Amino acid sequence: MTPNASPPEPSPASQRQERLRSFTGGILVSCQARPGNPLHGPRTMSLMAQAAELGGAAGLRVNGPDDIAAVRQATSLPIVGIWKQDHAGSAVSITPTVASVQGVMAAGAEFVALDGTARPRPGDETLAQVVKEIHRLGGVALADLATETDLRHAALAGVDAVGTTLAGYTAESPATGDGPDFAFLRWLVRHSPVPVFAEGRYWTPQQASEALAIGAAFVVVGTAITNPMAITARFVAATRAGSPPARP
Repeated sequence: MTPNASPPEPSPASQRQERLRSFTGGILVSCQARPGNPLHGPRTMSLMAQAAELGGAAGLRVNGPDDIAAVRQATSLPIVGIWKQDHAGSAVSITPTVASVQGVMAAGAEFVALDGTARPRPGDETLAQVVKEIHRLGGVALADLATETDLRHAALAGVDAVGTTLAGYTAESPATGDGPDFAFLRWLVRHSPVPVFAEGRYWTPQQASEALAIGAAFVVVGTAITNPMAITARFVAATRAGSPPARP
């Protein structure tokens, strides 16, 4: 380098990794409520996001352009946007297409999470094509994985981080219990060339702390924080299961 010369500009991939570092050691809160849940809707999710921000969340995971736009107006936290869509002939539903990426990012998401499995995508699009669109629009791509086989597929597609989100939720990865898949998390931490995040069935602060101790860059928690309907159902089921038998 010649005297007084400017240092070289960091590569786009390096810039994306720098943006991801803002999540390191943090909790991202998934603010989602599907139809049928009384909390469903942009207004309620914006309030949920504000509460998560006040509680110290490092970021938010939000589903669909309407909710993302409302949350973007209500909070300054980074948004990991997704768009859950069902398409005939494909089991991939989390931000499955280039068009879904465009909708998510136009609504205000800076990061995009998407199904990073090797399963066929709608319209014969490839994971690499969808990731390329995220990067073209200036976003960071977070891949939700289900199995060890998915890691190579996602890495070759150029994703910026991978997570355990879909472990236990696909035909290829049947659930082995009610809690997080720590075994899969450990494997990813050992083998992934990009940062690993933990997500899926995290019910307690202790489980989140364990994930960080294993080596997760950050932890995404949803239902245990933002779905009182499901939380209530868990308490009811547990107390009924532990109730003494009725007296004759």
